[in-house]
Amino acid sequence: MAATQVLDSYALLALLRDEPGAETVADLLERAGQQNRSVHMTEVNYAEVQYTIRRKDGETVWASIAGELQAVPIEFHPADRRLADVAAGFKARFRISLADAFAAALAKERKAELVTGDPEFRVLEKEIKIRWLA
Repeated sequence: MAATQVLDSYALLALLRDEPGAETVADLLERAGQQNRSVHMTEVNYAEVQYTIRRKDGETVWASIAGELQAVPIEFHPADRRLADVAAGFKARFRISLADAFAAALAKERKAELVTGDPEFRVLEKEIKIRWLA
């Protein structure tokens, strides 16, 4: 069985905007769907994806993407207190954004591999497993 994976906003944006790493993320999601399992993402990272698409590509593009995301095998996780505590610990110890801290916290909590191309996560390589997008 494949390792559990967490997407950060960088990974999902790469897929949605056809940026480097898009093919890797598409393959990962396709395999997850074929195996009837989900990849994971926090609602915080979902919000980051949404505002980026709305700001750069417009409301119409976001409305289309929002509909498509309902069919994608991603399980979205709320920012509950337990996850917030882990994220706050990462944010306090490392120079990373709050959204990145939540993605890392979910990866740590689920003992999962974080899928990203964001170099900001390099400081966390000893804390969590990271799958780097090329």
